[in-house]
Amino acid sequence: MMCRRTMVAPLCAASALTYALLAAGSLDASPQAGNAASPDGSRTRARVERLASEAFGGREAGSDGERLAAAFIADELARIGARPLPGRRDMFVPFEFTAGSRDGKTAIVITSASGPAAGRRFDNQQVDALSFSESAKDISGPAVFAGYGIVVPESQTFGYDSYAGLDVKDKIVVLLRYFPEDADPAAKAILVRYSDLRYKAQAARQRGARGVVVITGPRSPNAGRTVPLGSDTAAAGSAISAVSVTGDVANLLFTGTRSLDEVQKELDSGNPHVAGFALPLTISLTTDVILEKGTARNVVAYLPATPSASGVAKPWVVVGAHYDHLGRGTHGNSLAGGNEVGRAHPGADDNASGTAAVLGIADALAKQPRRRNVVLALWSAEEIGLVGSAKFIAQPPVPVPDIAAYLNYDMVGRMQDNKLTIQATGTSPAWASLLERANVAAGFDVVLQEDPYQPTDVASFNLAGVPSLSFTTGAHVDYHKPSDTADKIAYDDLDRIAALGATIVERLLAQDQPPAFVKVEQSSQTAGRTGIRVFTGTIPDYASTAKGLLLSGVIGGGPAEQAGLTKGDVLIEIAGQSITNIYDYTYALELLKVGTPVKVVYMRGSERRETMMTPGARR
Repeated sequence: MMCRRTMVAPLCAASALTYALLAAGSLDASPQAGNAASPDGSRTRARVERLASEAFGGREAGSDGERLAAAFIADELARIGARPLPGRRDMFVPFEFTAGSRDGKTAIVITSASGPAAGRRFDNQQVDALSFSESAKDISGPAVFAGYGIVVPESQTFGYDSYAGLDVKDKIVVLLRYFPEDADPAAKAILVRYSDLRYKAQAARQRGARGVVVITGPRSPNAGRTVPLGSDTAAAGSAISAVSVTGDVANLLFTGTRSLDEVQKELDSGNPHVAGFALPLTISLTTDVILEKGTARNVVAYLPATPSASGVAKPWVVVGAHYDHLGRGTHGNSLAGGNEVGRAHPGADDNASGTAAVLGIADALAKQPRRRNVVLALWSAEEIGLVGSAKFIAQPPVPVPDIAAYLNYDMVGRMQDNKLTIQATGTSPAWASLLERANVAAGFDVVLQEDPYQPTDVASFNLAGVPSLSFTTGAHVDYHKPSDTADKIAYDDLDRIAALGATIVERLLAQDQPPAFVKVEQSSQTAGRTGIRVFTGTIPDYASTAKGLLLSGVIGGGPAEQAGLTKGDVLIEIAGQSITNIYDYTYALELLKVGTPVKVVYMRGSERRETMMTPGARR
């Protein structure tokens, strides 16, 4: 299951909650039902064990292990009787993605009138570019300390602006990583939302800053360390030079002022009236970020209708799961600790279990007559932002309007108390009764969740207007760790989940009329995760490297469509805020008010255009 900053924050909230529960010890760490596995010879067990084996090395997108896993999955699909999609020679659908970044020759020069900081240059040993930094040479200006660099929008009940009273135009902003550690819980819950480094960099840029220097204060986690360069694999930059420096360099920046420890202690109270101040020095930045591209592969096949689906309404049903995982956990999304660090993450539950479930469904459907075609899709690069499924939607091998439904399986191998959670049920009024009937034989204690805004591939199909369901047995203590191993999978229950899935798909294939799609507005609970309360009806292309926000579509009847925006447009400004990537857009939404028209500047091809858009309200 994905949780990366390459996606808009609502999609990461569920995984963030999982992280918090794990850290707090709130999830049961006892052995799960997977210890009572099905008898040897189970095809499901063999598939999970193979995918989670050391030979596949954690199946990181673009790796040799991922390619081996893809070949294994394609062999299984062929054995079942699935075929490459019409017009394709094989089942592999490659796509390019941003695999990470590395630092070239980033440096910082600190100049002051006198003292230990006079004319000092520091290179890669003590300074690292942030992964979203623009590459630039000799970006210089007077230094200004802006505290934690957090700006809480006026829409929130708690006011906090690190830039109050500061002039940072054409200057280098120095700011602290994270957020005030000692703020009261209610204030901290708000501050955390706006503590992402991309948001901080965007706030500095919007106020005219030329560059950003991030320091990890002595009172913070990872005190004195630089920010790992590979922790953000988003393709787009931030249109500002941004670096992090070690504690030694940070202390030099405060030469001639109060100590950094004293300053941070005062800020950590969360008092919004603690102000930043000018530093008596000049900073020059050279940033050199080299993006590393990779190629991953979705594995996509289909079981054709028997006979032809000609004349059938919406003749395709898609069943999918991501098969990639974290490799050895080196890109910032691992929860491994101690001697587990650097070991292969098998991902037995996340998501060899979901992959095995899709193959099990295919086993059952291959033996049945089918009025519709069934696409069997195993996605890669889910763990870094749902990239594989987003590529499928952006460049669909079958017309998206012809897809009757999508079923997603993500972490379905660790059954607890017979509970199966089915998400995204609000995307069609047909789901409730269909699931109730299908579950009669399966006998799960089903928990239905209407919300389709989940940190898994169901989100890609929901945004495309496809009625969808996502199945999961939930979180556990081994999530995103090397201890997520095949011996802990509940194989009997996994077989039951696959059987339920096959029953649901059989009913979908047999229906004359496909499920009707219903757009689910993000609930107040979901909106509260990020503070975004407006609705614009835009569908971003999350994998785009365009300077701006490339639209992969707009929601019919929404504010964007009413403003004349359409697929392929690139938003570059909204409400006076420049937009260089998805993050800028997300943060700019904080400034909008329901019912108040705002100017949107966008590119349509090579033509610069303007329009007025009136945001609606999220319910």
